[in-house]
Amino acid sequence: MSKHLFGLVVTPYGAAANNRGETDGNITTLQKLLWKNEVHTTVSAEAIRWALRYFWQRSNGKESVNRRWNEETAEHEWQDQTWKPWTSKDEAERSQPTFIDDDAMGFMLAEAASTDGNDTLDNLKDEKNKLDGEFKQLSRDEQKEANGKSLKERIKLLSDQIKVMSQGTTDKRRGALEVTRAISLAPFAGDITFNAKSGKKTNVSLYGTEVHATRYQYGIALTPESLREPTRVLDVIDAVTGLSEVAGNQSRFLYDFAPESIVFRWAEDFAPRLLYGFEMDADANLSFPTIVDKVKNGDIAASELYVGGSIVRTLSDADREHLNGDGNGAFLHEGVKATAENLKQQVRKDLGI
Repeated sequence: MSKHLFGLVVTPYGAAANNRGETDGNITTLQKLLWKNEVHTTVSAEAIRWALRYFWQRSNGKESVNRRWNEETAEHEWQDQTWKPWTSKDEAERSQPTFIDDDAMGFMLAEAASTDGNDTLDNLKDEKNKLDGEFKQLSRDEQKEANGKSLKERIKLLSDQIKVMSQGTTDKRRGALEVTRAISLAPFAGDITFNAKSGKKTNVSLYGTEVHATRYQYGIALTPESLREPTRVLDVIDAVTGLSEVAGNQSRFLYDFAPESIVFRWAEDFAPRLLYGFEMDADANLSFPTIVDKVKNGDIAASELYVGGSIVRTLSDADREHLNGDGNGAFLHEGVKATAENLKQQVRKDLGI
């Protein structure tokens, strides 16, 4: 049976704001959704994935990622925009090393259809029509002979080429690493701060920013067997536990996205069963009653869980007893990094790394 890694992250409590450039009048807004019948703020999975890729670029070196971020130009730079190790028909090119972001997050290379005013396509169509006519003039016996079979194969090849050029092509790899949207643990109360630009004042100097004092939670899922290099699951664990800034939420307003508490699940089960399992009370204290209930009910084996951070300090005696199981329970540690290291040890053992 293959192993699957699931994770649930909750951030520290802080004041989140946004600088995405999207405004309502002169108010810079936060993204929102209706969650449990109340308005909550949210951060997109795309923003989190961007931050994970940037973590690998900074920690593993620029050469480790295909799409790298240039701070000076504020643009992406590609090392291989054709994804030859994935798309090439040449065996030597397919055996070349791959980039971690292509392996973990996937890619898509789309070629638009070439139809209007395309001489090559027109020539292919003319040749096919000519050969169609020649083939139809052959008798049934002649069509079965070598010359007829060769003519038929050539017509099929031309048909395939015409179809590709007319419809376009797409080379893509589905991302092995799946990331959920981050959702605030507290409902949004509509807080706005007002600020003024420095220098000479005009009628547009005053502007406002929506702010939200909250924590965010988001989840991940990854099957190491889906990676070309399964050892990269260790890099994913490092990135999740070391994540700091998340694009779209950090441009001027620093909000720490590194986990304050984290729950990993390393299991043969295909279903995560722990996404959005954190809850927060009025004093910003954390709990995860739905996860504990699933352990009690047997949907999650306690031994599959690696729990770290402040959530461990606040566990009730009853919850701790359920998670500890009968001597083969969850790994509990007050440090997030220590939790990650223990998980990585088990991953190495199970994958033979």
